[in-house]
Amino acid sequence: MEQLPVQPIVAVVISTLIAARAYRRKSLDLSGAVAGFLVMSIHFAVSYRFGAMLLLFFFTSSKLTRFGEDKKRKLDAEFKEGGQRNWIQVLFNSGIATVLALISWKLIGSQDKCLDSNDSYLVTSLIGGIIGHYCCCNGDTWSSELGILSDDQPRLITTFKPVKRGTNGGVTRAGLLAAAAAGSVIGVTFVLLGFLTTKCTYSVALKQLLVIPLSALAGVFGSLVDSLLGATLQFSGFCTIRNKVVSKPGPTVKKISGLSVLDNNAVNLVSILITSAVFSVASLFIF
Repeated sequence: MEQLPVQPIVAVVISTLIAARAYRRKSLDLSGAVAGFLVMSIHFAVSYRFGAMLLLFFFTSSKLTRFGEDKKRKLDAEFKEGGQRNWIQVLFNSGIATVLALISWKLIGSQDKCLDSNDSYLVTSLIGGIIGHYCCCNGDTWSSELGILSDDQPRLITTFKPVKRGTNGGVTRAGLLAAAAAGSVIGVTFVLLGFLTTKCTYSVALKQLLVIPLSALAGVFGSLVDSLLGATLQFSGFCTIRNKVVSKPGPTVKKISGLSVLDNNAVNLVSILITSAVFSVASLFIF
């Protein structure tokens, strides 16, 4: 009797439970739940570590979005109760990693590999890209959600001039520290699960610990790239009627910074792409 493939079944079960829970709690709308189920299933079916990094990003971002909601409601013109995300936001925040995971599956199936360029340059670069992807996503989310609540005065990354809270491209020390912590937990998740799911030589396994500090740097790097794009290619203005920072120009809006070239989803996508590429290349030289 032919054995059923265990990992894909586990992937579908986990993804169904998480997507249904997120929909009930209004973290995702219906389209977001469907998209989340698909990308999560692919991640877990290819590698438990890929799925774990995605889950960590999703759970922490959902929790932090709800944290300090009363204050965020007063500051954020695009505030949504529970931070409900749709399919576009899901795909823009996980699409690149999903493509990289599928390429990895095509090359090595569902084997879990260490970062080791001596074994395979291509596989190492793919895994590095996925780690960089979620360090960027998590770093940007933590820095945004916690930075806006801090007492630090935000400063525009391009000029270092003080700006109002919620301005695209505004950075704070608290936000940067949060980005470093966010990247670190992605790295810790990858390394700890790797000790259980991979079989590498002692020297290669020990070298995986470098992922943690590198992930912290990737979290900060991704957050800074996001802020730079937000300050230059994303519009920010202050609406005198709503008394809030908004992302679209209008007759009652006084411009603060940026051009109306990219929206928030596009800024996230570009910053993820850049961070993934940098981490992917760095992995080849370090591992």
